[in-house]
Order: sequence, then C-alpha cells, then structure tokens
Amino acid sequence: MKDNNNKSKAMTREELFGKDPSTAMIILYTLGLLCIGVATLIPIVHGGFGFEWFRYLYAAGAVMVVVGRLFSPYTGKHTRMKRLRRMESWSSIIFCVAAFFLFYDKGNNRDWLAFTMAGAAVQVIATIRMTRVASKELKKKD
Repeated sequence: MKDNNNKSKAMTREELFGKDPSTAMIILYTLGLLCIGVATLIPIVHGGFGFEWFRYLYAAGAVMVVVGRLFSPYTGKHTRMKRLRRMESWSSIIFCVAAFFLFYDKGNNRDWLAFTMAGAAVQVIATIRMTRVASKELKKKD
C-alpha cells in the first residue's frame, strides 16, 4: 500500500521544476556570473589593485545575476525545490553585498572576497541539492 501512495505522489517534470525561465534571463544570469568570476580573478592574478575597473565589472555582474533571478521565479509545486531556488536568489543578494563592500572600503579587500566566497558556497550547495532532489523525485516516477 505504501508503494501505491509513493507512486501517486511522484511529480512530473513540470511540477518539479516549474516553468522554464526565458532564454534572455538565463543568458543574463550566466553573463553576470562570468563577470563576477572575471572581476574576482583580476586582483588575484594582477597581484594588486592597479585595475580599478574590476569593481564596476563585479557590480555589473552582481546586478545582472539579481535581475536574472528576479525575473525567473520558481513556478513549480515542490516545496524543497522552492526553498532551494530561494537559496539561489539569496546567493545573488550576497553578491550584491560584496559589490557594496568593493566601493565602501577600497583599501580592504577581505570583506568583498568573504561575501563572494559565501555567495558562491550557497550557490554550489543549492545547485547540488537541487540535482539530488530532482533525481530522487524523478526516480519515484519509475
């Protein structure tokens, strides 16, 4: 009897993932993450802060990530996936806080790097968990 209940609770792909985000939002989000990655590597590779424009590149990337997440909300019905998508949105907000610290204290490079690492960690954890939840839910269907 339990097996029948579990099979009836299995969700379809549309219920699990919701409506797919638009291609423009996916491109915007991806470009934003690339800008953040490049802007983070510039002071590390250069060894100093000779390139001052990396701050603007990072801030533009953070804004692109937030806009990409803001205009692609989760429309599915799975509660855990909804929470994980919300975690991804929080990671984009953490990137914006890091961009703030880039302009707030130009001599100190620890704060923005710490927030960048925190945002990246939240993003990675959410992505890994979403993959596991999705594979577990789709296996119920079989």
